[in-house]
Amino acid sequence: MDHAIIITGGSQRLGLALAKALHSKLTPVIITYRTERASLVELKNLGITCVQADFSSDEGIAAFSQYVKNHCSSLSAIVHNASDWLAENTETPPSLIMKAMMQIHVQTPYQLNLAFQPLLERFHQETNRAANVIHLTDYVVDKGSKKHIAYAASKAALANLTLSFSALLAPKVKVNSIAPSLLMFNIDDSDSYKEKTLKKSLMQIAPGEMEGVEAVQYLLKSRYITGHTLHLDGGRHLA
Repeated sequence: MDHAIIITGGSQRLGLALAKALHSKLTPVIITYRTERASLVELKNLGITCVQADFSSDEGIAAFSQYVKNHCSSLSAIVHNASDWLAENTETPPSLIMKAMMQIHVQTPYQLNLAFQPLLERFHQETNRAANVIHLTDYVVDKGSKKHIAYAASKAALANLTLSFSALLAPKVKVNSIAPSLLMFNIDDSDSYKEKTLKKSLMQIAPGEMEGVEAVQYLLKSRYITGHTLHLDGGRHLA
């Protein structure tokens, strides 16, 4: 498979929208998923490669790395979208919460970026264009979170990986982050929660997954942006 794009966590929400938007005959897409979902049938029918991957362990990361190396001759992009959102609670030891957050948000992109560096650089060699790595971080990187301390810390570490990898991989690979706040609600979110949350930004809307898709497409098309974070927060920092 040549010039493929990898999207981790691609079976729902933004990852699903990205997979459908970015896949083409010239640019095959590989998505990872943790849980079987009905959306996978649609993705497979479109010709998108769906790989079940368990990033909760280093062995799972290594298994997916080997799969890609066995099936891909080059990579045009990696979009690190896989995520989890654990709040501090009295039932789970804090050490386990932090370990889980760092595993999915830091260990996984860190190890995959290093493992796939040759495939990304081969894309540059074959096309004379920079490949891309995009990290999905979060608005809380700049603010912190009283209820999701480990989550916020791990996303901040991911943002820092952007700086280090952009310096390491340039000029053959561009590395950037996208930091969204609210893009879309969950189906079970209450009307009162929605009303309260919308008021936290200047724009007071939930723009939907296409806002994230267009941000990714913008970074993929750019020839010059690297080492930066694109904020999708509706002016929340000023509200």
